[in-house]
Amino acid sequence: MTIEDDIAFFERVPTLNMLGRAALRILAIGAESRYVHSGEVLFSAGDVADSAFIVQEGTFDLTTRQAEGGDSVAVGRGTLLGELALLVETVRPVTATAKEPSTVLRIPRTLFLKMLEGYPDAAQRLRDPDDARKRDQHEDEACERQTKDIAVDRPHRRARPHPPATENEPKTRNPHLIPNQARNRSAERPRTLPSP
Repeated sequence: MTIEDDIAFFERVPTLNMLGRAALRILAIGAESRYVHSGEVLFSAGDVADSAFIVQEGTFDLTTRQAEGGDSVAVGRGTLLGELALLVETVRPVTATAKEPSTVLRIPRTLFLKMLEGYPDAAQRLRDPDDARKRDQHEDEACERQTKDIAVDRPHRRARPHPPATENEPKTRNPHLIPNQARNRSAERPRTLPSP
């Protein structure tokens, strides 16, 4: 895959799509691709987490610790595993095991934090996702209102019906001229320039 393919892929990941294309380019350049064999453990519950993984191809079984009941869920393409590890030191809450041959993109925390330093707008959008959603919603609503206003205004811009012409007025007239101007305009002849 090319860098552009990776950026397009990152744009489909819910948490990453709010960062913006320029910030995603940095992540796409620095992300590490890793192949995981079927049945191989990507990480185990309790491991120190210093990165996140995005499932690029394949499926993973996420299992909680046996002591906590051992519940399991399957995740696939586009899933961000270890999102919190991008921002803070933490441990893995689940074990991720490949159910089939799979590929993941690893994003180290150090890379992610450096990207946020370089793109403060992306950091702000990530910090305040509700504000970003509200801004997007507000922009969408404003655009929708503007579209409705244009549609509503069009009928009001039509020419109003004119009263019938009187016998002193010409039958055809410019609706923007008052009656005397209409008469004077019809009497005017085009001016010609004198020939040299």
